[in-house]
Amino acid sequence: MVKKKQSQETETAIVVDEGEIAASSEDDQTFKDLSDKLAEIRKDKDVIGYIIRSKTSATIDLNKPEKLAEYAIFSYQVMDSSQEISDQFDLGDVENILIEGKESKALCTKIQGNKISIFMERNADHADILKQISP
Repeated sequence: MVKKKQSQETETAIVVDEGEIAASSEDDQTFKDLSDKLAEIRKDKDVIGYIIRSKTSATIDLNKPEKLAEYAIFSYQVMDSSQEISDQFDLGDVENILIEGKESKALCTKIQGNKISIFMERNADHADILKQISP
C-alpha cells in the first residue's frame, strides 16, 4: 500500500514597518522639494543643467540632452572618487565637491540621501547655488 504525502501549506507573514513607510514618504518629499529648487536654479542663464538621484528616482535637466551619458558618468565618477579619497585619507563624509574646468564647473553634493550634480558656466556663483539647495 502506497501512502500519499500530505502537502503542507505554510503561511508567510508580511511585516510592514510603519517607520519605513514614513521614511519613504519623507524621502519622496525631500526629493520633490530638491527637484523644485533645482528647477528654479536651472532658470539661471549660467546653469547648464543638473542631475538629482535618490535611491528610487532620478531627474535630469541639461542644455545638451545628447550628452546625458557623459554628464551622468562624470557625476557618478566624481562622487565615487571623492568618497574613495575620503576613505583613504580618513577625512570623514564628503559634503560638497567642486570641479572647475576652463569654461565650466560642476558642484556635486549629497542632501539627505539624494545625490545632486549641478553643471554651470565658470562664472556662475556656486556658493549661492549651494545656499539655495541646502536645507
